[in-house]
Amino acid sequence: MFPAKLAASLLGSALLLTPVLARDDGRYDHSALKSWLQSLQSEFGKCCTDADGYIVSDADWESSRGRYRVLIDGEWVLVPDGAVVTEPNRFGRTMVWRHYIDGHPRVRCFMPGFMT
Repeated sequence: MFPAKLAASLLGSALLLTPVLARDDGRYDHSALKSWLQSLQSEFGKCCTDADGYIVSDADWESSRGRYRVLIDGEWVLVPDGAVVTEPNRFGRTMVWRHYIDGHPRVRCFMPGFMT
């Protein structure tokens, strides 16, 4: 029989490794930007297909020589050129839509904002 602490640790680890599917919970149903955000896409497909985007603070992304990097879960991730959303950013803030491969974050879509 496992000690209680070991069992709790294993359960906690399993929860961290389990992918979480984002779902539209309806809290932004009346937002003027909802349909625009849902229409965004990169060369990898629609941004909101597998995950909701989240805001990235200015300190957690950078641009150098036409390439972007973004800090996701403590790891700097190079944004593939095909992941950059090319239409104007009506929201204003930098956003990223992420997914994971082999436990490492990857960028599905990235929309640079206006650095302040």
